[in-house]
Amino acid sequence: MSDIESPALARVRDAVTAIVSDLGLDLYDLEQRGGTVYITVDTPAGSESGVTIDSLSLVHRLLDKQLDQEGDLLTKFGLEVSSPGVERSLRRPEHFRREVGKVVAIRLSDVESADRRVQGELVAADDAGVTLRTAEDERTIAYTQIDRARTVFEWGPTPKPGHGPKKAQTTPAAPPAEEASQGDERP
Repeated sequence: MSDIESPALARVRDAVTAIVSDLGLDLYDLEQRGGTVYITVDTPAGSESGVTIDSLSLVHRLLDKQLDQEGDLLTKFGLEVSSPGVERSLRRPEHFRREVGKVVAIRLSDVESADRRVQGELVAADDAGVTLRTAEDERTIAYTQIDRARTVFEWGPTPKPGHGPKKAQTTPAAPPAEEASQGDERP
């Protein structure tokens, strides 16, 4: 999305910002692709909880109602409201600043294929670019060099091939102790 918004999209942004603010949420992103406006809302930075389906539904209903009152705006756009998810896209400097301390994957533009993908801990982000700590070194990357970026969620260790979850083994139950002792007695 370019930094220049149409007047209609600016009206959608204003309406969404007011609604999510009233609900104690943040507008994470707003993007128009084709005839659909994609609205991404999140909990405030540093919050331990995530956005609930009920919250997303409420934002959509309130926004629908607000835009209906403003006339023909909804006939121009379809709306989709979602959360950024655990592996979230990073498109703006404020997205990167929010994720400092986390692992990110960045795809660079106009670079040789071997150097095109970089992954590491995001240690700093400002208005010009980011600083990433990789396994090899620390690297500063300008936003103009970034083609795509996202956070990386650590899902935990993957089982080794052939060593997946163990199936419960069924063995015949041993007879109770009384029966075992009775069987050992000889007349």
